[in-house]
Amino acid sequence: MSLTNMDFSQQVVIDTAQQDWVASPMPGVWRKPLAREDAERGHATSIVRYDPGASFSTHDHPLGEEILVLSGTFSDQTGDYKAGTYFRNPEGFRHAPFSAEGCTILVKLHQFSPQDNAHVVIDTRTAQWSPGQGNLQVMPLHACGSEQVALVKWPAGEKFLPHTHFGGEEIYVMEGEFIDEHGRYPAGTWIRSPHLSQHHPYVEQDTLIWVKVGHLNS
Repeated sequence: MSLTNMDFSQQVVIDTAQQDWVASPMPGVWRKPLAREDAERGHATSIVRYDPGASFSTHDHPLGEEILVLSGTFSDQTGDYKAGTYFRNPEGFRHAPFSAEGCTILVKLHQFSPQDNAHVVIDTRTAQWSPGQGNLQVMPLHACGSEQVALVKWPAGEKFLPHTHFGGEEIYVMEGEFIDEHGRYPAGTWIRSPHLSQHHPYVEQDTLIWVKVGHLNS
């Protein structure tokens, strides 16, 4: 399988609502590949859908697994994780995930720093928001070295200062529409911007994004 969006010097914008689902090796588990190093191993970022009752065989995660539950309930032997749950499973963590009711998740594989071994579970529906720049609200989810992950809530009409992304930026638009001088990005859009890229973002409607910065400079 050829590399998919593995040139981190290039910006990638994908409206996942326009992508077709691709069957995974497990029945009832479907994927929309966003970036992929190899067919079933290595660096991968995907939207994954579990049909009701679907399950995946037991596996571990070299260099970790990062998940944001977008809809439904994602489960494994450690519990049930409803929409809004963010978690990180470090190298050495083994599980056999399934979904009784079905779910959709944003998944990032094989992308942890070698020193990052934190197991993180955050229910973003109940975690606290902190004030950000201007009228933004920020919910920090994880930090390791230069990498930082958060949810950011943008009220309608909010504008952010023009800025440069040292170490790049990755965004998934969860609700609303994110906008900058390069385009408009509706809910379901994934954006990966390279090291030292620049933009001047704003929104016209209430918008919620998942954002990761500082992880693309190597």
